[in-house]
Amino acid sequence: MAPGLLDLVHLTTWAVCAVIKLPQLVAVLRAGSAWGLSLGSLLLELAGYLVFLRYQIYYSYPLETYLEYPIIIAQDVILICCIMHFSGKVRRALFYAVIYWGSWYMLTLQKCIIDLAMNLCTFVSAASKLVQLQHLWQTKDSGQASALTWGMSVYTCASKLQTT
Repeated sequence: MAPGLLDLVHLTTWAVCAVIKLPQLVAVLRAGSAWGLSLGSLLLELAGYLVFLRYQIYYSYPLETYLEYPIIIAQDVILICCIMHFSGKVRRALFYAVIYWGSWYMLTLQKCIIDLAMNLCTFVSAASKLVQLQHLWQTKDSGQASALTWGMSVYTCASKLQTT
């Protein structure tokens, strides 16, 4: 890929990641419901993002290689909080926060832990999409699932394959 085009793809990926979950958040807030969304899927997705971010920080990679992940993580956390709010499970959010916070530090107790977690990261991310698809299949209703968010996700994944 030509250097100018590669830079453009890289910049558009950052821009899309900055707003990737916003269509989903808007759909949930407008409906006042998280119907059609799988909490398990988002929790797996968040775990994958956190492992990737922790790995990048642990090995001191340049910020440009993972800049979009803190933004996506923040959007995921907000979306998870909305789902928990609308499903009446707000108190359970504290439990998940403690688990993720503890895992964040446990990942770097030994180098082999973070390396293993990173190797499993792709499977965890793929599993999150499969869990969401299974949820949609079972309910036979997409509810508040945003096709725009899924489309932007496909774009960012495809562009990362070209820019990494």
